[in-house]
Amino acid sequence: MSLARALELAAAARGRAYPKPTVGAVVVKDGEVVGEGATEAGGRHGEVVALDAAGNRARGATLFATLEPCAHWGTNPPCTERIVAEGIARVVVGARDPNPEAAGGVERLEAAGVEVELVDSFEARAQNEAWRTWVTFGRPFVTYKVATTLDGRVTVPGERWVTGEMSRRIVHELRAQSDAVAVGMGTVRADDPRLDARDVPTPRGQPRRLAFGRGPLPAGSPLELRPGDLAEELRALAGEGVQSLLLEGGPTLAAAFLEADLVDKILLFVAPTLVGDGPAAFAARLASPRPLHHLSARVVGSDVLLEAYAHEL
Repeated sequence: MSLARALELAAAARGRAYPKPTVGAVVVKDGEVVGEGATEAGGRHGEVVALDAAGNRARGATLFATLEPCAHWGTNPPCTERIVAEGIARVVVGARDPNPEAAGGVERLEAAGVEVELVDSFEARAQNEAWRTWVTFGRPFVTYKVATTLDGRVTVPGERWVTGEMSRRIVHELRAQSDAVAVGMGTVRADDPRLDARDVPTPRGQPRRLAFGRGPLPAGSPLELRPGDLAEELRALAGEGVQSLLLEGGPTLAAAFLEADLVDKILLFVAPTLVGDGPAAFAARLASPRPLHHLSARVVGSDVLLEAYAHEL
């Protein structure tokens, strides 16, 4: 139950520690929560916030943390050293730390005599999905967003939009949460999109706005042309600090990313409309079926949002 509370704390503080991961932590003594917190912006890690709140009640207590406590000196001292020094008896870890520089916290705690339980929660991994992919694979976490009719078409004759206003607002929120947003040159030529986040909070400013393809871009376009091989461009973007990429391109670009196995998550907004003809969500057949993971669905206004992962986190 207290790991669930730690996940709630991390979710409420989402993005606060960017570009570092956000960690939620709870200290429990004799069935009572005596300290809790989440990673601060440029400050203490979640475990330390919770331990500071617990004070001397931490001795003999259980610490719940959404991410493996770090075991290295970075901008902060190792959380493992603080946990041991405070006399924590047991630590429950939501997910392993994939960063080779910070990993090893579980082993360090066990070596110090602390009981450790590794839950390996998908929810804990998903809370820092972009950062995990960036650290592990050296490329941004790619989310492909597409709006379709019930029969899988991406346009509705005579209509500007496929889906409703609530779905479109969520798209702007996704842009605001992403480091970069991208389309292909086909979409640029057809729509000359702005790709900015509008009418939603943008605490990190506007995302970088990209166009994959050979170009040229229209005069005065706010987009940045990325003409190279997709995998190479993603590696370059990661080197520039881009952890998350929202792909809004048309069917051709989506197929190219999928064929290169560079899509991590798919967000499919489905409108209750049948059109019978028109371009489909994907321009080409895949070489082989792609099983997806952790499928979820929720109603968004008059639409349904389907979410699934192409890779395990």
